Amino acid sequence: MNRLLWNKLQNSLLLRVGGMIAAITILAVVGMSTSWMVAETTQGNGEAINVAGSLRMQSWRMASFYQRLLQTDKPEYRETLQQAIERFEQDLEAGSILSVLPEDNTTPLKQVYRQVEIDWQQRIKPALVLQSSTAQNAVVLDEIPLFVKHINDLVKQIEEATEAKIFVLRVILGVAIIGTILAVILSIYLVNSILVIPLKALLGLTDQIRQGNLAVRTELAGDDEIGQLAQAFNLMAEDLSKLYQDLEARVEQKTAELTRSNRSLDLLYRSITRLHGIAPDNAVFHHVLTDAEAVLGLGNGTICLKGENDTHGQVVATTALNNRSPLCQRANSCGECHDSQAVRMDTLADGRQILRMPLTDAEKRYGMLAIDVPANTTAERWQVQLLEALSRHIGVTIASEQRSEQHRRVSLLEERAVIARELHDSLAQSLAYMKIQVSRLRNALKHPEEGEEITAALEELRDGLSSSYQQLRELLSTFRLRMEDDDLGMALAQTTTEFTERGNLPIELTVNLGNLNLGPNEEIHLLQIVREALSNILKHAHASHAWVTLQSQTDGRVQLWVDDDGVGIQKSATLHHYGMTIMAERARALHGTLEYLPRAEGGTRVQLEFTIRTSHAA
Repeated sequence: MNRLLWNKLQNSLLLRVGGMIAAITILAVVGMSTSWMVAETTQGNGEAINVAGSLRMQSWRMASFYQRLLQTDKPEYRETLQQAIERFEQDLEAGSILSVLPEDNTTPLKQVYRQVEIDWQQRIKPALVLQSSTAQNAVVLDEIPLFVKHINDLVKQIEEATEAKIFVLRVILGVAIIGTILAVILSIYLVNSILVIPLKALLGLTDQIRQGNLAVRTELAGDDEIGQLAQAFNLMAEDLSKLYQDLEARVEQKTAELTRSNRSLDLLYRSITRLHGIAPDNAVFHHVLTDAEAVLGLGNGTICLKGENDTHGQVVATTALNNRSPLCQRANSCGECHDSQAVRMDTLADGRQILRMPLTDAEKRYGMLAIDVPANTTAERWQVQLLEALSRHIGVTIASEQRSEQHRRVSLLEERAVIARELHDSLAQSLAYMKIQVSRLRNALKHPEEGEEITAALEELRDGLSSSYQQLRELLSTFRLRMEDDDLGMALAQTTTEFTERGNLPIELTVNLGNLNLGPNEEIHLLQIVREALSNILKHAHASHAWVTLQSQTDGRVQLWVDDDGVGIQKSATLHHYGMTIMAERARALHGTLEYLPRAEGGTRVQLEFTIRTSHAA
């Protein structure tokens, strides 16, 4: 049982600290209780000393009363002496004196008290009461000093007994104080050694951990609370170390991924800049492959393109030495690659792998991007994803370039069609008219007598030539027209200035398109309609003033008014004026309506109204 308690005490810090506190408490309680008990025994000793000391005075007083009674026998003296005897007996048997007497009759204090009591009862009191003879009186008076001496001994014994108790009390208090101090010192030492020092050591280790040193461990051991705390601390430090290592690994991994992502984004940015900056050629594709090879860390790359009528694709760029790609079986030909529709990995006889990716857009396939993956190397997911993105950009670039080329061809064909239409509607008609006049002149020359007919034909032929020349100049001016600054307002201002100077005709221009932007095709058609309308005003209107107004409505409609204060338009004017026909065709191209209206103030208004197909914020 004792061993079990000792083991519990050794393995429990709480029990040890509690034992120290209990020991201090027991010492304090024992010391205080013992002191209280000793103090209780000394209670009344002072009163006993005072009462015992008064017995000496009372003895001498009774002797004085007795001697006066011998000299004068008066009743009052006898009564006074009797009272003094009674008081002496009361004080001698007082409770304060009896309480300090020990139970042991062999003690000096008890023996002295018994001697005083015997002397009083047997010798002093009988002599004071009887008063038989003068000799006896003399004996009593002689015995009083010895009796007082015995009383002095009694007082002294009481004092010594009291001092002994006080000494015992002092000893008990001193022992209690010394024991308590020693217990406190021992407790402080034990608490410092088993609690404070280990805790300070653990705090020091926690500071090192806070500073990043996760390798620290405590050497504290044991089965008590401090030992358990030390074990928990070591486990915590080990877990933190593992967690920190895992976090470092994850941070390194994320850093590597971010670095790789940044390099990938940089590669895509530089590739897109090169591919979309200008028309891509072999040098651009070679630079893209070189950048991709540096970022990916794989082998050589090859781009081969295949035309619509080609049976084999052609290598347009490669990073292989001497421009001989190891990805193809024949130099400058990649017929082995062009049939693939999806990403695939092929393995060569020497262990190398070929990662092939089609160059496509949403509509068609244009060729193949192939990357040589060295032996014992695996293409990672991010590398494949980056190559897929790069191949898509290359495919989109090729598609965009082909569409741009197709648009340029279509635009060229449309422009040629416009020129042919313009020539057909103007010069071709004029030449046909002059051909008729030439036939008429030839027939008239066969009959010289018809001189007037010849003269009329010649005049009409000259007028036709003049008209054709004027039409040719206007067509050349139209075909040379350019939107140099991409600003319709400036082009209209230059046009009005040109016609003002040509015909000495004041022209006011008002342009208010708000937040609408017109496309280049719409701007060209508008500008040509304004030029044709102003040309007609100079030729036929005989006007003194003209106005050009271009404005937009909130619903996306655009309105153009070309007004003049001339003679007005004739109903038959549209029959032989090819310019008005061309203006109507341009209005239809804008999906708008063109009208010729009379002005209330005199003159004509050419009104064009159409809805813009695409609007942009200015």
